Amino acid sequence: MWVKSLRLTSIVLGACNLLVVVLGGILVAIAFPGCGHRKVLPLAMVSMLAAIKIGTMIKLGIAQEATAKTITDSPSETDVLDAVIRHDRRVKYKTWLWWSRFALVLTLLQILGAFYLLFYVARYLSQDGNSSQCFEGLAASTGAWKLKVMVVFMVTACCIAFVQCFTGSDVLRWRFFYATQDDAWKAHYQEVFDYGIREALCCLGRIEYFTVLEDDEVYSVAKLLGDLVAYRASGTGHLELLTGLALLQKHGQSHEPDECFVEAPLEHLQVAAAFHKFAEAAYTGPLLDFGRNPFVFPCAWLYRQGILTPWTRNRRPALDGDNWWRGHAAAFLKFVNLPPGVLRRGRVCQKKCEAAYFVVVLHHLRSVVIAVRGTETPEDLITDGLGRECPLSEMDLDGLINSSYIHPSVKQRVESSFPHYGHSGIVEAARDLYTQIEGYSGDECQTVGFLSSLLGAGCECDGYSLCIVGHSLGGAIAALLGIRLYQQFPNLHVYSYGPLPCIDSVVSDACSDFVTSIVHGNEFSARLSVGSILRLRAAAITALSENTKTNTALIFRLAHQFLYANNSHRIKIEAENPAEYSSEISKESKDQVPEFSLCHETDRRQNLVDIGDSDFINPFVDIGDSDFINPFAADLNRSDDPISQFMETVSRSENGSASDPTEMFLPGRVIHIVPQKQNLNIPLWKSWTVQENSLKYKAFLVNREDLKDIVVSPNMFFDHLPWRCDSAMRKVLEAENVIGALDVSPIV
Repeated sequence: MWVKSLRLTSIVLGACNLLVVVLGGILVAIAFPGCGHRKVLPLAMVSMLAAIKIGTMIKLGIAQEATAKTITDSPSETDVLDAVIRHDRRVKYKTWLWWSRFALVLTLLQILGAFYLLFYVARYLSQDGNSSQCFEGLAASTGAWKLKVMVVFMVTACCIAFVQCFTGSDVLRWRFFYATQDDAWKAHYQEVFDYGIREALCCLGRIEYFTVLEDDEVYSVAKLLGDLVAYRASGTGHLELLTGLALLQKHGQSHEPDECFVEAPLEHLQVAAAFHKFAEAAYTGPLLDFGRNPFVFPCAWLYRQGILTPWTRNRRPALDGDNWWRGHAAAFLKFVNLPPGVLRRGRVCQKKCEAAYFVVVLHHLRSVVIAVRGTETPEDLITDGLGRECPLSEMDLDGLINSSYIHPSVKQRVESSFPHYGHSGIVEAARDLYTQIEGYSGDECQTVGFLSSLLGAGCECDGYSLCIVGHSLGGAIAALLGIRLYQQFPNLHVYSYGPLPCIDSVVSDACSDFVTSIVHGNEFSARLSVGSILRLRAAAITALSENTKTNTALIFRLAHQFLYANNSHRIKIEAENPAEYSSEISKESKDQVPEFSLCHETDRRQNLVDIGDSDFINPFVDIGDSDFINPFAADLNRSDDPISQFMETVSRSENGSASDPTEMFLPGRVIHIVPQKQNLNIPLWKSWTVQENSLKYKAFLVNREDLKDIVVSPNMFFDHLPWRCDSAMRKVLEAENVIGALDVSPIV
């Protein structure tokens, strides 16, 4: 069994390391009688490292087999594992990972040993082969075989040291244990991600995550990531998927705005541009300054934190979790250029599923602003990663169900279509933020909330408007908070800049009157959801099939893998429940999506996937010259073509099956700001300096359905930067010659 499960590269590297040990021993035995310990040190060191590496490979293989068996022997039918099984899994994975790290350290030491050996040889040659250098002097000895032994030893020792950098540390093939079992691959990567995330958090100072044994937020994030890597069950390698993504980036362009698209009302964009600075100012950590000033960001951040003006500390408001010199309050106020008295409340140091926020009172605008910070800390990343849907309660939708300002037909649609769903991490963060600023609604014993004490009748800000803003994660949390507060404060509006999709389509449409989402270009966050990532996976394979120069054998194999995975599911349904299978067939006749799953194994799939020599099946084998044309490109609609069948499978209606994740959408009215194509007659050497400044933008009201798929482009991450969104909005307003576009005072 061990021989069958071994990787071919492991066998070769083990044999090479053994050869180094044997040859090194021979050379040491020859050189040692006439040399001191220092003279044979390079030989002994390289040989000893090779011997330790062989022992490490054996221990690593044992640990890897034990780790794989914890997955294959564990029950896969239940989502909730027994505490004992869960603990055993973690212990096994921890052991395997530590042996893997030790093997990587040995590889590094072997590389250093090879350099050390080469240095000795180079020094020997520089001295014209002086035999006083002891073991190098074997070259000048009477026995020619000794020279051959030394040459083979040096070549082998140097080669294996560098080859091991590219082969990885795994000794056994995971596919030997997991084959095409979708649940096994999911569980495997779930444990890998779980341990990796906890280790990263521990390095960032969050030691408490490393000792948690129960299923917490990190476990949920790791489980989601494990599900997304489930394509390994079909035999699809990571490089294959990356190739498809590269093709999407090369050929996939963002959709140009249709001529029938309606341009966004300037008054909405004007107010959004005016309040954007509060959403950007909420990033009071070093992240904002690092993006703007990558070389001098420590100085810029310390300046914003008020380090140079310590005498103003007592005048700054005390925020929850702020440092002793109240630097985060200083950073926020300095960015928005307002006096300390306007900042009434806030929190900057938060735990998991909590949001950092700032409450500002602007008397000259008769407005109260709540700025919610986006992703900046590891806890925020955990909130982002809790992407599975969770049900929204009636309390979460209080502003849509109980508000008298919502149109009766909209209210009736929301009430009649329960249950509604939202992004679980964002929903939890919005609930916590509501508790922070207003308290639990419906509790007669609860005192008046903080917002009510500001905006209530006869209070300091009676009659003021309420504006909630946020960027990225903060924008999504702001939208859900606004939906809950709208019943109490009807003079409310939410501006979300680049938010994450966080609610279903019915709730998103219902809040369009008081929630506005601003999307800049191809930014990824506004399209990032579990559903969009799953569709991106399928799109990557589709891109491979549509590329005329892609290896045909690769396309054929991938199409077969996905199709047979889907067919195996149908076979299982038909065997277990013929009625359900017939129902599913009838649904397909109505152009609905069949279940697209990779989670069932059959004998036919076993014959399809190669589980021979390597865990990774290299598809990039050239079967012809570089100008080979894909014969399927001319006719992708043939019924007997597996690629055509795959294309039809992944391109049908979006409704999906019952097991598919609920589609998440951007909240409220969606304004998409897109750059306009221009022909710039400028020298090439000047283009990089003027390209960004010369771009022109237009803003359109778009259907949120058009922004649910990720656009793979070079600027998908840069478009998400908050200052680029702000610049784009201002350019749209400047192009329209809007008076006071950059001044907030005459707008509200």
